[in-house]
Amino acid sequence: MKGKKYTQTQQVIDTLRQQGGYATLGNLYQIVDTSTWATKTPQESIRRIVQQSPVFFKIRPGLWALEECRDEVMRKFELKPGNKQSEEQFSHGYYQGLLVEIGKYRRMTTYVPAQDQNRLFIDRKLGEITDTTDLPDFTYDELKRKARTVDVIWFNERHMPSDFYEVEHTTDIKNSLSKFYELQDFNSGFFIVADANRKKEYEDKLHVSMFSPIEKRVKFLNYSQVVELYEGLKKVEVNIW
Repeated sequence: MKGKKYTQTQQVIDTLRQQGGYATLGNLYQIVDTSTWATKTPQESIRRIVQQSPVFFKIRPGLWALEECRDEVMRKFELKPGNKQSEEQFSHGYYQGLLVEIGKYRRMTTYVPAQDQNRLFIDRKLGEITDTTDLPDFTYDELKRKARTVDVIWFNERHMPSDFYEVEHTTDIKNSLSKFYELQDFNSGFFIVADANRKKEYEDKLHVSMFSPIEKRVKFLNYSQVVELYEGLKKVEVNIW
């Protein structure tokens, strides 16, 4: 009697088990051996497998785990079902971490505030993956104080700020826009990162007279776009950068 066929789904399951029961899709694309898969799009196959099989569950967009490991994984990530504070803490650190990783890939020097260095990005602290929690000496002290609390900053090779990112999970978007307003004299990109359902709120707060000097410079990135950038599957529209 022939042995049971080793399916692609079982291969993804075994790979996740080897990773402790969880992984980002980006990592799965790299570590699952798809050399014997009869497909020209193995990444799409992996994505379909985790989305359609009940043996997997989504922790956050782009981050998946095995259902058999749910309790262990949730404890590891300090995620308490129904606890909004733990959910918000994890989500904020997760998207900050993705932005840091994207920035490093683009060969930028990455910054997160010192008070965020202990936030978790999956299973590591932000302070362990970012380049610095101390701002480079790129301007005078008053403006550095304004920049110091921005969630993620990318600096170019001249140590000047290339892009400022504010992750707005539940907090007031107006506060972030006010920071960008104060930093408008830098030739930098300004990005609000939030759930897609907050875009209307973002637009309403951006299109007021006090923010007219930066209205055309600030861009909105939803969580799915950040994940797509991290996974490298799709190119986000050029005009968001």
